[in-house]
Amino acid sequence: MDIDAFEAAHRAQWRRLDDLVRRRRRLSGAEVDELVQLYQQVTTHLSAARSAGHDPALTAQLSTRVARARSAVTGSHAASWGLVARFVTVGFPAAAYRARWWWLASAAGSLILAVIVGWWVARSPGVQARLLPSDQARQLVNQEFRGYYSQYAASSFAAKVWTNNAWVAAEALISGILLGIPTVLVLLTNAVNVGLDGGFLFAYGKGGLFFTLILPHGMLELSAVFLAAAAGLRLGWCIIDPGPRTRATALAEEGRAAMTIALGLIEVLLVSGLIEAFVTPSPLPAWARILIGAVAETAFLGYVLFFGRRAVAAGLTADIERPPDTLPVAA
Repeated sequence: MDIDAFEAAHRAQWRRLDDLVRRRRRLSGAEVDELVQLYQQVTTHLSAARSAGHDPALTAQLSTRVARARSAVTGSHAASWGLVARFVTVGFPAAAYRARWWWLASAAGSLILAVIVGWWVARSPGVQARLLPSDQARQLVNQEFRGYYSQYAASSFAAKVWTNNAWVAAEALISGILLGIPTVLVLLTNAVNVGLDGGFLFAYGKGGLFFTLILPHGMLELSAVFLAAAAGLRLGWCIIDPGPRTRATALAEEGRAAMTIALGLIEVLLVSGLIEAFVTPSPLPAWARILIGAVAETAFLGYVLFFGRRAVAAGLTADIERPPDTLPVAA
C-alpha cells in the first residue's frame, strides 16, 4: 500500500472526524449520523494501516483518532469526580447515619466498660500487682506510655498507626458476618486495654497525662472504630433478623453498606493517624492538642449528621443505583 497516496486520499475525512469530535456536544442530528459514519470508516482505515505495517506513526495517529471518536459515539461513564462527590456527600454519610444507633450503642458500651475497668484497676493495688509487677508498672507510667508516641519518626509512625487502626476497624466490620460475635470481642478487647492503661496512670497520679495523650487522636480514632463495629453488628444482626427482606437480600444490602463505610473510614483513620503522629507527641500545650482533636471529631460528626440526615431524608442510600429485582415477601 502506498502510504502517501492512502493518507492523501483520506486526510479530509480524518480532519472532518476530528472537527466533529471536538464539537460533539453541539452537533445536529445530521452531524451525529455523519460522526458515526466517519468513525466506522476511519476504523477501517486503521485496520488497513495496521495490516500494511509500513508507517507506525500513521497507525498511532489513527488509533488516537478512533479512540476519541469511540468515546464521542458510545458515550462515557459518569465522570470519576462525580462518583467521588456522590460517595462523599451521599454514600458514606448515608451509610454511617443509618447505623447511628448501633454506632451510639457501640461507643456507649465500650466507654462504660473502659471506665469500669480503669476505676477497678486504679482503686485496687492488689489488682495492679497481679497485672504487672511494680517495676513494670512504673516503667509503663513513667516511660512507655508517653514514649510510644515518639519512638518512631512521625511519618513512619503515622503509617504504622494508620495500618494498625485500619486493620482493627476492618476486623470489627468484616467479622460481623459471623453473627457479630467477633465484633463484640474486638470492642471488648479495645475497651479493656484503654481501661487498663488509664487505670495504671490514674493510680500513679498521672490521669492528666493519660487524657492529654489519648484525647487528641483518640476521639476521632475511637469514633471510627465504633462506626466500623456498628456496621459489623448490623451485618451480623441482619442474618439473625432480616426483617421483611429475604436473608440473602438483607445480607447483600448490609454488606454493600458495610463496604461503603469501610472505604470512608480509610480516610478518617488517615486523619486520626496523622494527628496521633504529629499532634499528640508535639510540644504544643495540652489544651491546643486536645482542641485540634476536638475540632477533627466535631467536623467528622457534623459532616455525617448533615450530609447523612439530608441523604436519608431524600431517600438516597449508599447502595447501588439499580439493585437487582426483588420479589415481595410476607412481613
